[in-house]
Amino acid sequence: MDYSGRMKTSMKAVVIREPGDTDVLELRDVPMPEPSHGEVLVRVATSGVNRADLLQRRGNYPVPAGYPADILGLEYAGVVEGVGPGVGPDMVGRAVMGITGGGGYAEYVTEAASTALRVPSGVDVSDAGAIPEAYLTAYDAVFMQEGLAEGETLLVHAVGSGVGSAAVQMAKRVGARTIGTSRTASKLERASDLGLDVSVLADGDWSQEILDATDARGVDVILDLVGGPYLAKNQAVLAKRGRHIVVGVPGGPMGEINLRSLMITRGSIRGTVLRARALAEKEALARAFERDMLPGFAAGELRPVIDRVFAADQAADAHRHMEANANFGKILLRW
Repeated sequence: MDYSGRMKTSMKAVVIREPGDTDVLELRDVPMPEPSHGEVLVRVATSGVNRADLLQRRGNYPVPAGYPADILGLEYAGVVEGVGPGVGPDMVGRAVMGITGGGGYAEYVTEAASTALRVPSGVDVSDAGAIPEAYLTAYDAVFMQEGLAEGETLLVHAVGSGVGSAAVQMAKRVGARTIGTSRTASKLERASDLGLDVSVLADGDWSQEILDATDARGVDVILDLVGGPYLAKNQAVLAKRGRHIVVGVPGGPMGEINLRSLMITRGSIRGTVLRARALAEKEALARAFERDMLPGFAAGELRPVIDRVFAADQAADAHRHMEANANFGKILLRW
């Protein structure tokens, strides 16, 4: 509803006019979504900007069924203003955050109530927009899939990204050692402030530096946010029974792999995506994260890392900022 108590029928959203460069993003009036069975209607405070948004803007990232193809956005934080059938009215007024298959660059989103997370105590709802995609992606990859444990070593490529900075904090929280790479020295310095143990500038033979830092043992888990160009060196630094998981490929999807090396280490490599998963998987992820990591925010052990906040009508500027690789942590749109 608007402030006069009348039901709203339209809202503002960032719409892709056509696939292309940043100038195709337009702030428009679009129809308001209505919550279906099991869904909540959230008045968005902030929307996170992700590299997947850049791909979708160019027409290179298919949208899951049921989500708008012309409105970007994979995460949100805000306040529940309405509920669909099957959702208790006690959720109205609750500050929540979560991931969505699309449509997050808007004043309102509808999403399954079962995947919405409470905004942690001590975190402002606007800042919470920096948590869902980064933290859930890192938690799912590093802990749920690869089982990083206390005493193990995690290597994070592109450690200055939203997912990278989240992974460092969560790994430190469970007692793992962290090594991070970046092509920018200042990003490594900022990651060190988050608890990064070993910083490696990725402009030379970074694999040898990592082997030196681990006394030639290598690393137990690799969180790969770069892709193909790092593949061979990743195999060189993988410890016995090490696990390599690919979450992003901004450097390119192709690379060479030494299968004999993988056999000798008895290592593994897998890829993962979060966006197109079934609802049951997203529900399980939300509950596990809620149990294992959400208390860390209230305790001050974890925090959202925000680079810049842009107004909704500056979405094109936000995309240019990300494309320039200028950000450390998350870029947000404010509604």
